[in-house]
Formats: sequence, C-alpha cells, structure tokens
Amino acid sequence: MKLFWSAASPYARKVMACAITREIDRQIELIPTIVARSEPALLAANPLGKIPCLVADDGTSLFDSPVICEYLDSIEDGTLPMFPRPGRARWQALKFQAMADGILDALVPLRQELQKPRDEGREAWITRQRAAVQRTLAALEKDPPHTVVDIGSITVGCALGYLDFRYAAEPWRPAHPQLNAWFAAFSENPGIARTMPREPT
Repeated sequence: MKLFWSAASPYARKVMACAITREIDRQIELIPTIVARSEPALLAANPLGKIPCLVADDGTSLFDSPVICEYLDSIEDGTLPMFPRPGRARWQALKFQAMADGILDALVPLRQELQKPRDEGREAWITRQRAAVQRTLAALEKDPPHTVVDIGSITVGCALGYLDFRYAAEPWRPAHPQLNAWFAAFSENPGIARTMPREPT
C-alpha cells in the first residue's frame, strides 16, 4: 500500500496511528506530499488533491481519513481492531471520531484564515469556528474519551495534538484538566507516541 501523507497533517497522523496500533504500518509505503504543489501523482490518485490518500495493493484509491481507517481495519492480519462491532461501544467510538474530526475541520482552515486581512464576514466565520472548538472541548472535558484504543480515542488524540502543534499560543489544558490528564496517559500509546506532528522537510 502507498499513503500520500504529510507529517504535519492531523488526518494523516490519524491514519498512521491506526496502522501502527494494528501493527500493519510496515505494509504502508509513505509518500511525503505537499498539497499546495498539486503533485500529479496525488491528483491521479485523488481528484480532490487532498491527503491522506491511500492506494491499496489492488490499485484502489481511498480517501479521506475515516474511509482509509475503516479500510485498514478490514486487513485481517492486523491486531487490535479500530472500529468496535455494532453496539454501544461502536456508536461511542464513532461519536468521538466525529467530535474530533469536527475540531480539526474547524482548526485546519482557521489557521489559514487568521493570516488573511480581516473583514466582517471573515471575523464572523472565525468566531463561529472558535466557538465550535471550545464547545466541543468542553463536552470532551465533561465526558473524556475512554481508555480503549479505537478510532474515537485516536482521533481525539490527534485533534489535541494538533492544538498543541499549531495553536500553542492558545493553551487548551488549563480549562480542561480532565481532558489533559486523559491525553497525557493516552499519548503513551505507540500510535500516538510515534506520530508526533512536525513540519515537513
């Protein structure tokens, strides 16, 4: 398998964290990718021009991160599954995934918007995104993710890691002590510990 990715992408981190947790990461060839360059190989695999994008051994291209992670979960020679069987545990994991992906869906474009000239419309959009992130962090503080390593807890870990990486000047920990404690313990898991975000080289 080939994965178009960037060490700075929280979505790509999520994919690799799942692969490492399932112990199938050695089956994946990483292709460092800078999306802004519209690299032909990426565009051929993903017409949206986004990462992560996985090209399976049979040539099938898969994107975005929830789809890729579910595909990786279907590989039978992996270990710990990321998606629980149907039932309460599954819906809880998918809920945490949705909450954390929502945080990232707000934060990733917000970083770009903060660098642009401000007008009334942009200010309103920025305010909405910040509010959505704060509400979701507050909800996670009241009900932190479980200690089970699955798609939900991994995605929350990647979202909090992205806050540390790109929004270090806006610390989230002081107002969220329970979530901070959870993240400190959860970060010891190999999938999170081995995928710390960094600037692409």
